[in-house]
Amino acid sequence: MPHKARVMQLNTDIEIVREMQRLNCEEMGIRHMLPKARHYLVKLESVRRPIVHILKEAFLASGGDAAVSREVITAGVTHSDVILMGTRKQFQHVLNALLEQGFGCKDLSVEIETALRNYDCPVNVPISEFADTRLSAMFGEIGKKTLVMGILNVTPDSFSDGGQFTDIKAAVDHAVEMVQYGADIIDIGGESTRPGSAGVSSEEETERVIPVIRALAEALKVPISVDTTKSAVAEAALDSGALIVNDISSGTFDPAMIPLVARKRCPAILQHTKGTPECMQESPVYDDLLGEVSGFLRERVREFVESGADERLLIIDPGIGFGKTVEHNLELLRRLRELTSIGRPILVGTSRKATIGKVLGGLPVGERMEGTAATIAVSIANGADIVRVHDVKEMCRVARMTDAIVRLRDECR
Repeated sequence: MPHKARVMQLNTDIEIVREMQRLNCEEMGIRHMLPKARHYLVKLESVRRPIVHILKEAFLASGGDAAVSREVITAGVTHSDVILMGTRKQFQHVLNALLEQGFGCKDLSVEIETALRNYDCPVNVPISEFADTRLSAMFGEIGKKTLVMGILNVTPDSFSDGGQFTDIKAAVDHAVEMVQYGADIIDIGGESTRPGSAGVSSEEETERVIPVIRALAEALKVPISVDTTKSAVAEAALDSGALIVNDISSGTFDPAMIPLVARKRCPAILQHTKGTPECMQESPVYDDLLGEVSGFLRERVREFVESGADERLLIIDPGIGFGKTVEHNLELLRRLRELTSIGRPILVGTSRKATIGKVLGGLPVGERMEGTAATIAVSIANGADIVRVHDVKEMCRVARMTDAIVRLRDECR
């Protein structure tokens, strides 16, 4: 008689425990078996050859393995990238052993353990950090549900809605409507960053966004973020009622943004961008897409923290469409969960973008809602905490439905 063999897809400890409980396993047995039930691939970059040998031997001895450059054996290289493979139990065994080794292995053990913990557990920001109840409510929901950021472009030339909300009343009415539909954050931008766009002065950008922010700051019960790369615009926006800075350059276009965020102690969204809006889509090339995007975001987080910013208030964004081909964007969405190892909430913005139009045979901006919905659902399933969208009513429904499928309410184990 067939036994109906099937490969199970259990992605969390909670799911694994539930399946074991269905078998009526002993609770003590479940705790003992759980570390053997999860398998991990962890990539390390540029590891010194002595440590590579230690890792290879330790993982083989524990029943796992480590993929390394063939030239490590011949001493043809001094450093090698490494892919570690094993169950959580095998990782625990090796990481404990590394604590007793020299060559900097103790620090490496802590780094790997941190990456695993970040990957497995949702980010937690103590809501007591915030005097503003809107920020407390927002950060208090991260990990529990997907937050929806509504886009409000007060520009004449944005790729999707340019010119629609340059009038203050139209902008305010649209923001209020988005909140009524379920937006958790309103993101206000006064400069288009579409591919090929030219910049505007700080003065012009400020004139566009500040009246709208002032009008909305008292009217809305959700946080306002300002979408800008200029510290002068960001400071004026924060002084006028905005609570979050959303910088597509992560402080690389205007280095003064970093001390501003530190001084204001405000949340900031740090995005990966390759190049500038004027030239970013001119044949972008990566040797290791996820490695380069992840490395950039880690470095930007480090730079902000070293300048005095609170790491717990930083959010990362892989920058879909910002210096990436269609294939790059699809790979980022497919492998988005790798960025959770950084340990910061992840924001994804795919709404109506060119990749969707190209994949669907050249659809114009106004016909990309279904494609956007697909990317939103996949992003949430792969670890996104915040999605930035134009069509708030529809994408809130997509987010709630996807949350019901992929988010488990139990605490991380």
